[in-house]
Amino acid sequence: MSHAAAVPARTGLGLSGTAMLLAAPALFASNMVAARWAHDAALPPVFLAFGRWLIALLILLPLAAPALRQHRRALWHGLPALLPLAVLGMGVAVAPQYIGAQSTSATNIALIFSCSPILVALLEAMLWRKPLQPLRAAGLALALGGVLVVLTRGDAHALARLAFGQGDLWVLLAATGWAFYTVLQKRLTLPAVPDSARLATMMLGGVIALAPFAGIEAATGATPPWTDPRLAAVLLFLAVVPSLGAYYVYGRLISRAGPATAGLSMFLVPVYAALLAWPLLGEAPQLFHAYGFVMILLGVKLASLRLRTATTAAAATA
Repeated sequence: MSHAAAVPARTGLGLSGTAMLLAAPALFASNMVAARWAHDAALPPVFLAFGRWLIALLILLPLAAPALRQHRRALWHGLPALLPLAVLGMGVAVAPQYIGAQSTSATNIALIFSCSPILVALLEAMLWRKPLQPLRAAGLALALGGVLVVLTRGDAHALARLAFGQGDLWVLLAATGWAFYTVLQKRLTLPAVPDSARLATMMLGGVIALAPFAGIEAATGATPPWTDPRLAAVLLFLAVVPSLGAYYVYGRLISRAGPATAGLSMFLVPVYAALLAWPLLGEAPQLFHAYGFVMILLGVKLASLRLRTATTAAAATA
């Protein structure tokens, strides 16, 4: 049997991969709803990021403790790979987003963050010399077009009215951190430990990285309203849904499909955010939501395809 025949040709994500591709952005989109609550409660942005990961770590720790003890040596030796992921995924990709949300619109945040799949593709092409196949480029363009349809409400003239300022630069920094987190999680050699132990270690790294910045923020007088009941509700929600849930599913998606395909899920975040706004904010979906959603799904599917002939030819060459 030849080597080419031994390598299975994969033409898509499969059922489980598709489910994770659809679920991850829904979990991340919930972060926008919580951010709205946090804005109403006047929560300091860096404290919000720090508290989110601290509570998530405390929830996960009892479940991860046996694996942490059993694999402590492997985790220690894997710190050079885990710590950069913690700083990028739990720090850079979160705190600047909350800072930017204080001075920019939700539309701009969704638009900037939905471009992170393009940043992932560019990073892989520039730093790791991974070619951007025409099929993937076409899928990225189609998905981005769907995002623009949703964000402009189907009005092409609305693009000319979009304005970008200082808050958008903070969000762009967060999106760039997320792109690096996505790429490095597949490129770095991570310790072979249970997912719970790996995620808990990265959460601890994120808490440590954010702690001094939260302290500086508090020293400037930005303290949380401790008596406001929304404080505990927001932090608990952020810890469970967009932290534990989203990061676990997204990490599995990266392992299953690779960073470029996993990054495509971010195109769906604005669509899910619009759907969540219906019951929570009274904003009913419109026809342009359906058009945009179909374009995004088709683009994601197109960009995630693996041509059978190309896979077979690459295996034969190897």
